[in-house]
Amino acid sequence: MKIYENQYHYGWEGDNGIGERLIQQIIDGTKTATCAPKISYTAEELEKTYALVGTVCTVTDKFGTPRCNVRHVEVFETTFGNPDPRLVHGEGAGEDVKKFQRDHMNAWNGMAAEGVPLTHDTVLIAELFELIKD
Repeated sequence: MKIYENQYHYGWEGDNGIGERLIQQIIDGTKTATCAPKISYTAEELEKTYALVGTVCTVTDKFGTPRCNVRHVEVFETTFGNPDPRLVHGEGAGEDVKKFQRDHMNAWNGMAAEGVPLTHDTVLIAELFELIKD
């Protein structure tokens, strides 16, 4: 497998297997999107994220081990309360917006404590990607 300069890192110490589960979903083709609240990005990070469109990124686990590669297809803004269907589907929730919201409220439960409340109007940066074989 070729290793690319741009990388997505999934997982962290004490993540209870979330990172591994997400990587497996990418490999299985059921996860084709990721997102984060726009407020959590610096201006530079946001610029770099938009610049990734068309590039290939290596997905690594919490230990830095390369697991697969994905092509960055699109980056766009949507809201948590009315998420774009492409994001909902790409995050593995099919057409179930409520499932998407529950999953992300659980995953981001510490954000409110860090001063980043998750509300209906929270703007998300959505990234769509496709698994590639190389």
